[in-house]
Amino acid sequence: MCLLVAALALPTVARASESGSEEINPKEIIFHHLGDVYGWEVPFSHENRIPLPIIVNDADGAWHVFSSARVQHSDFVDGNVTYRIAHGGDYSGKVVQIMPDGSEYRPLDLSITKNVCALLIAAALVALVTFLLVRFYKRNGKKAPRKGMGFFEMLVSFIYDGVIRDTLKDKAPRFAGYLLTVFFLIFFMNLLGLVVIFPGGANLTGNIAVTMTLAICTFLITNIKGNKHYWKDIFWPDVPLWLKFPIPIMPVIELFGIFTKPAALCVRLFANMMGGHMIVIVFTLLIFIFAKFGAAVLATTTVVSVAFSLFMLLLDVLVSFIQAYVFTMLSTLFISFAVCGGEHHEPVAQQK
Repeated sequence: MCLLVAALALPTVARASESGSEEINPKEIIFHHLGDVYGWEVPFSHENRIPLPIIVNDADGAWHVFSSARVQHSDFVDGNVTYRIAHGGDYSGKVVQIMPDGSEYRPLDLSITKNVCALLIAAALVALVTFLLVRFYKRNGKKAPRKGMGFFEMLVSFIYDGVIRDTLKDKAPRFAGYLLTVFFLIFFMNLLGLVVIFPGGANLTGNIAVTMTLAICTFLITNIKGNKHYWKDIFWPDVPLWLKFPIPIMPVIELFGIFTKPAALCVRLFANMMGGHMIVIVFTLLIFIFAKFGAAVLATTTVVSVAFSLFMLLLDVLVSFIQAYVFTMLSTLFISFAVCGGEHHEPVAQQK
């Protein structure tokens, strides 16, 4: 992918350097890629985008629905209301309403942005894989699927048998639906983020709002389903009395831990995926940064940057699986602490 980007972009860089045009801004390019926009960028052309629907509620409470192409390059007038995409200030990059006095008003925005559309695509892929597997087993019984479905069946077995059932034991069926959905959703979002063209290119798991929502889901399930032993260990843990009374040192620490666990889930996934994308972009941008130093430096930088970028992309494919696995494994452990705490099982040797 990076090789193709470099090959197609190098002539443009050469012409830009010859004409003395404005230098590229690496910071702007990086944050533009990691951010959310109205429309899906066409590869190698930031001027053109695949339009997406904008849905906003203006200052008077009226709803407006229009294509993002209408505000991509200029203001759009819908009736007596004017909209534009702000290019600075507090609302930079967002759709704003231009008030009669010239000020900008941020309307209620329910638009289908690139990240929203990518999330819907990832969810549709998870549902498709699930329904295809269910239909296969209904038609073929316990016969193992092959090819693509065999790969996904292997992933389901790996996560359920190796993580969920081993950790939650007899309670595994109660939470398997959520945990498997989280794994495949994160996995598909990670892979789609590595693809440069539609329907890929949206760095969903590098968006902290997405990872925070997933972490909150685990937080709610853990604490809603937590048993009496789980809450006892929080408010009256088995530690010396002086650590609980009169100053509740340990209960405060345990209560604080309720919120640090989902926070760790959120930040870990977000930081790892965003960091991987940033490294690939930085390596690619080195080609354009060193273009003005001459053909020899440009050629050397291109080879090194493309090699490292391809290596990082291959590594990111592995990281996509690992991060989905880690998030699912930790969610399973947190749920297990809440619903299986206080239960005593016979040792494995005695059961045998």
